[in-house]
Amino acid sequence: MAKPLILWRNARTRLVLASMVLSTALTALVLGLVYVTANRTIENETRSVVTAELAGLRDEYERLGTIGLMAAIDRRVKDAADRDALYLLTDAQGNVLAGNLARWPEGIEPGSGWVDLDLTKMSSGEDVSISAASIRLPLYERLLVGRDASARQQLDRVLLRSVGLALLAALALSLLTGWLLTRLVFSRLSDIAQTADDIVSGDLSRRIPVRGSGDEFDQMAQTLNDMLDKIEELIGNLRMTTNSIAHDLRSPLSRLRQRVESLTDPASAASDREADAARALAEVDHLLRVFSQLTEISRAEAGLGRDEFEDVDVDALVRDVTEFYEPVAADQDVQIVIEGTAGRGPGHKPLLAQALSNLLENALRYAPAGSTLTVALANVDEGLTLSVLDQGPGVPDEKLDRLAQPFVTLDPARTDQSSGLGLALVAAIARMHGGRFEARNRKPGLEAAITLAR
Repeated sequence: MAKPLILWRNARTRLVLASMVLSTALTALVLGLVYVTANRTIENETRSVVTAELAGLRDEYERLGTIGLMAAIDRRVKDAADRDALYLLTDAQGNVLAGNLARWPEGIEPGSGWVDLDLTKMSSGEDVSISAASIRLPLYERLLVGRDASARQQLDRVLLRSVGLALLAALALSLLTGWLLTRLVFSRLSDIAQTADDIVSGDLSRRIPVRGSGDEFDQMAQTLNDMLDKIEELIGNLRMTTNSIAHDLRSPLSRLRQRVESLTDPASAASDREADAARALAEVDHLLRVFSQLTEISRAEAGLGRDEFEDVDVDALVRDVTEFYEPVAADQDVQIVIEGTAGRGPGHKPLLAQALSNLLENALRYAPAGSTLTVALANVDEGLTLSVLDQGPGVPDEKLDRLAQPFVTLDPARTDQSSGLGLALVAAIARMHGGRFEARNRKPGLEAAITLAR
C-alpha cells in the first residue's frame, strides 16, 4: 500500500491522471453528441420518408380505391427489392391484400404512431426488425409502411465500435500528452529545484538554466536569476561589511579601552585623566556615527522608507543643502555653484538631502583653496542626475570602483576623520531610488554622481 500512496502523492502522476481524465471525458462527450445526433438524424429522416409514403399511398387510395392501392403497393414492393422498404395492406379481418410482410403485427392498432417491432418478411420468411407507422383507411383496411431497422442497428453497432475505438485512442493520446506536458514542466522545475539545492549548499554562483526559448519558463528563470544576483550581491556586501566592521572598529575600540584604563589608573595626573576622558568621548561619538550610518545603509538597502516617497522639488532641495554648506566652503576659500535644473520627481526627501550632504562633505574634504565645487543637475533618459564636481587630486582609476564600498578610505591620513561609510550610504540611497552611484576622474578633480529613476 505504501508505493501506490507515494505514487498518488507525486504531482506528476496527479497531473497526468487529471489530463487523461479531462481529455477522455471531453472526447466521450463529443463522441456521445455525435452518436446521438447521427441516430436522431437517421431516425427523423426515416420517419419523414415513411410519413410521406403513407400520405402518397392514401392519395392513391382516395383516387383509385383499394384495387389501385394494391397495384401501387405491388409496384413499390418490386422497386424496393434492393431497398429496406416494407409495406402491408390488410382488410378489416387481417387478411393480407398486398405488401411484402406475412401478417399484421399483433397488438398494433392502426394510427397508433411510430413503432419498432419484429415481423416476418414474406419474400424470405425471415424475421426482421422494422420501424413503421400505420393508418386505418375509410373501409377499415389497414395500411402499414416501414423500414427494415437492421441497417440502422448495424450502423448503431458501427458507431458504438467507432466511439469505443476513438475513446481508447483519446485515452492513449491524452496519456502521452500528459506525460510530455509533465516532462516539460517538471524538467524546468527540476532545474529550479537543483539550483536551489546547490545554493542552499553554499554555491551562491549557481543560476537557473535559460534555454533561450523566450517562453514563460525562461522569463521566470531570468527573473529568479536577477533575484539571485541581487541576493548574492547583498550577501557579498554583508560579508564585506561584517569583515570591515570587525577590522575597522577594532582600532577605535582598542583606543577607547586604553582611555578607560587610563581613567581608572590612580597614578595618572588629573589633567591626563581629563584629556583621556575627552578622547574617550570622541571615540564613542565616532563609534555612534559609524553605527548610525550602518543603520541608514541597511535601511536604504532593504528599501525601508519607500512608503515615505513624495513629490520632491529637487532644485529647491539642492539649493537648501548647498546654502547650508556655503559657510564651511567659504572658510576653506572654496566656492559652490549650481548648474542646470532637474525639476520634480518622486523620492525620500531626507535621504536625498543626506546623499547630497555626503557628496559635498567628501568633495570639501579634498577641494584645494581657491577652487570651485559644482553641483550639476540634469534630466536624462533614465531619470535625473545629481553630480558634485571638485578640483581636487582625484582618485586613481583602479580604485574608483572601491569608493562606494563600506569602510573604504583611500586616504590613510584621514582614517581617523572618516569612517568610510559616506559614499556607501550615497550608493545605497541611489539604489533605493532605482538608480546608481558613479565616480569618474575629471583631471583635475573628481565627479561623484547619482542617477535617480523618475
